[in-house]
Amino acid sequence: MLRWVLIFLVLAIVAAFFGFSGVAAASAEIAQIIFVVFLILLVISVLMHVLRGRGPPV
Repeated sequence: MLRWVLIFLVLAIVAAFFGFSGVAAASAEIAQIIFVVFLILLVISVLMHVLRGRGPPV
């Protein structure tokens, strides 16, 4: 998921460099949304791991 954030971030930077303001804004907004979703899923995953109290199987 972080790969998609980086892809949209680079796309936004390149589009802004070449003057495509609409594409740059849309790409930056998509990158922000995906990053927020990633952070929410990360917090849920960490909380579930803490609440379970056991490690992954080896």
